[in-house]
Amino acid sequence: MPEGQTRFRGSPSYTRGMPDAVLEQPAAAVSTNLEAARKRIDRAAREAGRDPADVRLLPVSKTFGNDSIRAAYAAGVRLLGENLVQEAQRKHEALADELPELSWAIIGHLQTNKARYVARFATEFHALDSTRLASMLQRRLDIEDRTLDVYVQVNAAGEESRYGLAPAETVDFIRTLGDYDRLQLRGLMTMAPFTDDEEVLGSCFRTVRELRDATLEVDGRATGLSMGMSADLEVAIREGATTVRVGSAIFGSR
Repeated sequence: MPEGQTRFRGSPSYTRGMPDAVLEQPAAAVSTNLEAARKRIDRAAREAGRDPADVRLLPVSKTFGNDSIRAAYAAGVRLLGENLVQEAQRKHEALADELPELSWAIIGHLQTNKARYVARFATEFHALDSTRLASMLQRRLDIEDRTLDVYVQVNAAGEESRYGLAPAETVDFIRTLGDYDRLQLRGLMTMAPFTDDEEVLGSCFRTVRELRDATLEVDGRATGLSMGMSADLEVAIREGATTVRVGSAIFGSR
């Protein structure tokens, strides 16, 4: 197979909400793409008058297999994002001994009955959006005697198909998080609309940045902004993103 071409292994069947099919990206392509993503971040930060060191790259490995993860690890990645907690747990269990410094961030919507999985192994959760889920995570983290870094998800675009709190609900929700000592608040997270219109994207990210500034008066821990993906990370960085979640630009198309 030519260098840089994605391999597809397995059947497209689904089990317990995650695909059995696994994509793999050659190690050289992963390394090259990571370097390109880092350069994009550095350039965008400098153009925005920001220090590139203030913007963290969070590679997202969903649907990609262990070989691709090994390649990312070899290229210096120590934290990976996953949308599905059971997929992340499967990868964690398979690679924990081999890649001991690798940590996991769950960045997708989480049902309360899956909170126990996150509590067992994840270090970050980027989609907290209800007191019910916060309570369940607190309970499970108590059992595991662990803490969890969390970002509160905001539905800044107001799209009915998206999860997250409405902007008007966010500050009050932040006030409740002081009751959950196992949850370490790190900031806000959002997903922008699927559009190439930079004015629309910028407005969405700006709303969350301004909301973050307001929440700092309630909880000074909420400094982070997890926003921006492969297609719109430059706009997100211009509007203040501190973490950009990049998948396809590193691992390839899904």
